[in-house]
Amino acid sequence: MLIAAMLLAIATSTDRVNLWYTEVGKGSPIIVIHGGPGMDHQSLAADLAPLERNHRVIYYDQRGGGRSTLPADPSKLTISDHVQDLEALRRHLGIERMTILAHSFGPAIAALYAIRYPDHIDRMIFLGPIPPRKGKFFEEFGATMQKRLTAAQQKRGEELQKAFETSKDVTAVCREYWSIMTPPRVAKSLSASVVTSDLCTASPEAIRYGMTKTNPKTFDSLGDWNWTKDLARVKAPVLIIHGEEDAIPMAMVAEWATALPNARLLRVPNAAHFPHAEQPAIVFDAIEKFLR
Repeated sequence: MLIAAMLLAIATSTDRVNLWYTEVGKGSPIIVIHGGPGMDHQSLAADLAPLERNHRVIYYDQRGGGRSTLPADPSKLTISDHVQDLEALRRHLGIERMTILAHSFGPAIAALYAIRYPDHIDRMIFLGPIPPRKGKFFEEFGATMQKRLTAAQQKRGEELQKAFETSKDVTAVCREYWSIMTPPRVAKSLSASVVTSDLCTASPEAIRYGMTKTNPKTFDSLGDWNWTKDLARVKAPVLIIHGEEDAIPMAMVAEWATALPNARLLRVPNAAHFPHAEQPAIVFDAIEKFLR
């Protein structure tokens, strides 16, 4: 049952940012940080529905995507901006210590928030996270994705990436793009249809802005990232859940578990980048045990 759908206004030095958020379910609160950057909460929400049976699940669209503000000034799309947005949301909701669930790129926001505000974190769950250290992440991830795509698919994917900027029907571009790019992010034995969340429900304006501005600007703001040393100050329990077939290398993801003092890595067989959708029985059972 939908509890709320609201906007949180955040004043900045140059403009005003509205964060769109919604709450579903009842029970202990969980704040969900979607991936991207440049996506919206609908890219994740449908596949997290089991959480709503026992928890008050709070979804929000990050700045630069979905129904939240698409800043006139793209320089306001840094990782620091995203971290401060999360703090503003926490204060607005009146939650002293947050439980966070973050997917894909989302753990970058969660981890940097926890480093900056460790006293406001109760526990965290990372699903298919990018690694805590850049290293050769893009090279290894890219090489794996290339092996999983035909030459024709690679060529069409590159064409579609350019079309996000210029196409009159950006929603159609989005749907074709993810029809190519979702299957290699799912375990080989499974159909991409196991992922029921919709990656293209945002407005055409938000899709275009997210893919052409938010995604590159936010990633660029990370620089040559390495958070492993700073993660030592995060004492909250962390559960890292990663599919064994994810194109994001397991060895790199395992560095979260060694850098965080109170973390555990769950390796999920027959799953890739969407373990919560590919192996829901394993994943949601582990989450509920962790939260208890």
